Amino acid sequence: MRVGFTGSRKGTKAVQRETLRRVLGEIGVTEFHHGDCVGADADAHAIAQALGLTIVIHPPSDERHRAFCGDAQLLPALPFLARNQNIVATTEMLVAAPDGAERARSGTWATIRAAIRAQKRVIIVMPSGARVENAADDGAEMAGVGNGN
Repeated sequence: MRVGFTGSRKGTKAVQRETLRRVLGEIGVTEFHHGDCVGADADAHAIAQALGLTIVIHPPSDERHRAFCGDAQLLPALPFLARNQNIVATTEMLVAAPDGAERARSGTWATIRAAIRAQKRVIIVMPSGARVENAADDGAEMAGVGNGN
């Protein structure tokens, strides 16, 4: 399964990384796609490498926050919004590691909402390590996630 990832540039907490490691080990990932930013993308890249997953990087054209993760297939750089939309469009589900509750003006949460609108399966790994999940046919019925901005 082609799995997209989005997360905060602030990075992930240890418990969040452990839950992410378990999730990626459980869901049958064949390709792991991420946006190559510092923080959660780089954390998830390291986990995917440790699990021996095939990694596809969707880098941003604005390199200010880029992680420059290596040992992966590198796609052409795109502006942040287009890159995030491409991650959603080219994968079958999304795993996310936000830095907190849903809010407007967050690329991570905008990507989560886009995946929900596209009726993709979404697993959100919160900073507490809690896992919030929808099923692809649930649409926005995800404990209030995706019902806002």
